[in-house]
Amino acid sequence: MQVAKDTLVTISAKMYNLQGDLMESADELVYLHGHSDIFPVIEKALEGKKPGDTVTVQLEPEEAFGDYDETALIIRPETDFEEGVEVGLSYTEIRGETLDRPYRVTDIADGVVVLDGNHPLAGIGLKFEITVRNVEAVKKGVETIGTDDVVVPSFLQVSDKPMVANIVDDAGDEESEQKTLH
Repeated sequence: MQVAKDTLVTISAKMYNLQGDLMESADELVYLHGHSDIFPVIEKALEGKKPGDTVTVQLEPEEAFGDYDETALIIRPETDFEEGVEVGLSYTEIRGETLDRPYRVTDIADGVVVLDGNHPLAGIGLKFEITVRNVEAVKKGVETIGTDDVVVPSFLQVSDKPMVANIVDDAGDEESEQKTLH
């Protein structure tokens, strides 16, 4: 079976920066093709492929996680945060002020906290090497929304806002007869 709209596609993916350094990899990822769950350029490249096929796709920053936006930086005094603020934590609110997106603490020095609302990979061109492992039709009556049986890692997801990258590797999960997608 070939990759087409409304097929469940199992892939393995490797993501490199444009210098060729491997940044992330994941195996046995399943997504519902044709529903904008992954980057459009990658989805288009996979169209018509069958198990065993490999594609290599290069994405410019605007096709991936966007250009780096210097206006998405916030500098606040450390006293604006509860005790325990540390690099890597994310905030959507500071002292009752709701932020327009998640902001990640990137630096703390001399009583000042620097937060960045950009995706960690914003401004970076990326190259993906993706191998199709399996393609299957969605079975009638199988729910395709609402559970976590299928997880697309954030380094392949489309997002309308910057997000924090958390990679999930489902390679060890047992194969389910009824696959679902959230």
